[in-house]
Amino acid sequence: MNSERFSELSLQFADITGIDKETLVYMYRKILEIRRFEEKVWDLFGRNLIPGTLHLYLGEEATAVGVCANLNVDDYVTSTHRGHGHCIAKGADLNKMMAEILGKKTGYCKGKGGSMHVADATVGILGATAVVGSNIPIAVGAGLSCKLRKTKQVVACFFGDGASNQGTFHEGLNMAAIWKLPVAFVCENNVYAMGTRISHVTAIEDIATRAVGYGMPGVVVDGNDVVAVYKVVKEAVERARNDEGPTLLECKTYRHKGHSRFDPAKYRPPEEVEEWMRRDPIPRYRKKLVQEGILTEQEADEIDRKVTEAAEETAKFALESPDPAPGEALEDVYVNPR
Repeated sequence: MNSERFSELSLQFADITGIDKETLVYMYRKILEIRRFEEKVWDLFGRNLIPGTLHLYLGEEATAVGVCANLNVDDYVTSTHRGHGHCIAKGADLNKMMAEILGKKTGYCKGKGGSMHVADATVGILGATAVVGSNIPIAVGAGLSCKLRKTKQVVACFFGDGASNQGTFHEGLNMAAIWKLPVAFVCENNVYAMGTRISHVTAIEDIATRAVGYGMPGVVVDGNDVVAVYKVVKEAVERARNDEGPTLLECKTYRHKGHSRFDPAKYRPPEEVEEWMRRDPIPRYRKKLVQEGILTEQEADEIDRKVTEAAEETAKFALESPDPAPGEALEDVYVNPR
């Protein structure tokens, strides 16, 4: 992203006109839920209480919440290795999520899936897939199911900028377009695929430009502005429900931490990090809500206090949950017998 374009996005915040107070406050609570959950996960991992690695969603909260605030309970999402935020925004149980991340028996997958494999069909979470871009065909299949069953359900497919250069991206978007499937493709462009800057591997300024090649709308939005995301996704969801086909949405955002827990992210220029930190989606949104009279400072503080307490209780639940017994290792594991 060039500096002129970056500054333009940095200075804008979407108009909240037309969005009811309940939705505005709900979105504020949700972005805080993700932030406090991820901060607690970071803390627990640092205390060597979480096996494996982590891909935190810190900094990108506005995208997941702006998208999922437009979805019904029975709408679907497909997620990625960086999927905690998507799951929380869609309504996953925080206790089960934290327990799964800690490898506990009370987790979504009984402690066998870990951070990158949370799924809950009861709220439309079809699951996270750790292979980059592999969830895109799954979203297309879910969209085809919705269309054939005429349910008016919608699928939100989250993926990163790195996935946009995978073959699954092009094949998936092409198929969704020709069949006019109800899928909102949400590219979370956080500038880096692991340590590779998107401008080093993609010749175009905006990934959303590729939408024209498939005959679908392509929209670029400030992914750190939850209201802006909410508005553009609302249009995409309405198109999908009206059998008008898919949309490619590119949300410009930035992860606060490295690619994974062990990545110090020294490939990022300090001035770039500083500039993006000034665009942190949470203080920006809080300031907007207070300025518009939606919340007082005291009400915002109270929401934060309750969300922080809930994150602590979630961690307590997971820490006190039992570990799976060794003899359960092969239970609930399915193979194709030959």
